Amino acid sequence: MPSSLFAIAALAMAQSSAAVYAAPTAERLVPPLARRQTAPSGVPQFVLDHVHLHSQDPYLPNPPSTHLTHVSPTINTDPVSPSLLPPDGLTLSNLAVLNDLPDSNGGQDVYLTANDDFTQLPEWLRGERPDGNGGIPGACVVVVNEKREDVVDAFYFYFCSYNQGNTVLGRELGDHLGDWEHNAIRFESGVPQSVWYSAHANGGAFEWDAAPKEGTNNDRLTVYSANGTHANYATPGTHDHTIPNVPLPEGPLEDVTDDAGSVWDPLRGASFYRVTFPEGTEDGDSSAPRFEGYGGEVTPTGFLEFTGKWGDEELVEEDERQEEFFGVKKYASGPTGPRDKQLNREKICPDNGVLCVVRGVVGPGS
Repeated sequence: MPSSLFAIAALAMAQSSAAVYAAPTAERLVPPLARRQTAPSGVPQFVLDHVHLHSQDPYLPNPPSTHLTHVSPTINTDPVSPSLLPPDGLTLSNLAVLNDLPDSNGGQDVYLTANDDFTQLPEWLRGERPDGNGGIPGACVVVVNEKREDVVDAFYFYFCSYNQGNTVLGRELGDHLGDWEHNAIRFESGVPQSVWYSAHANGGAFEWDAAPKEGTNNDRLTVYSANGTHANYATPGTHDHTIPNVPLPEGPLEDVTDDAGSVWDPLRGASFYRVTFPEGTEDGDSSAPRFEGYGGEVTPTGFLEFTGKWGDEELVEEDERQEEFFGVKKYASGPTGPRDKQLNREKICPDNGVLCVVRGVVGPGS
């Protein structure tokens, strides 16, 4: 966590022993087993049995394809010339062409910038509610890495068009356009062993037997999505994320989840992919992923190969819309996409400088 956030946390604790609360609600992820999707040919059956998501967030899940209709690429805040872009617009299939733009650092300096003023919270940011079958077609992407014959990692990515940041001492900080969150489950010899819940710059890992589950056979993972930020947690309630690997039910930087919302089954309408890496790639090296749809189906991969950011670049200080509090900006840069989430990670946790702790117990704040 940046030192500026620690400063804010310290100030919050100094001014009040009570928690600084984020926005009030979020949702639990537990659709029934009857809502299971039929997978494309070739997807291991066990991948379908373990993810449930629902969210009652103000900014609901949104298909990335919808998001692309409201953004245009910029580099250093300058619009990319239409002559360099596909004539029919950006799609999930062709998004990776942005990696080849001149002066784009291989696409890494490209930002998908809103065509309108996203700080005014246009309606398209609010995403979609689950349909009558519990699905939001296109809002979940399943990526499977068959690392070795006996080890498989399954990633479940959830996309929202807007991230509403935490509120600290009455100041909302860290809002950004575009939001990718995920769960990951590691299987050994076909048996789930551990699970990762992404949250902000880190997250939490649990042994599979300890992670909360529901369903007819009590075998489907339960996930709670935090209000606004969409950080993933294993329990409803408040979650302080000030200190990595120290889950607490109260603190200066809180997310809020609950179990009172509508149901989203992310596997209904999900797209399914296999990710591979060049022969000889060492475990932990995720730098050269290759994506393909399962079962020979024609499935767009350009959006997975895109190396840039899924939202606006951080608003500059001179922009009258920008606010700053102890070095932390209200409007931050959009995030990178799934390919940047360490799809060939060595452990269930990403290698981000934080000790990987796989807990055997789910406690308050987890």
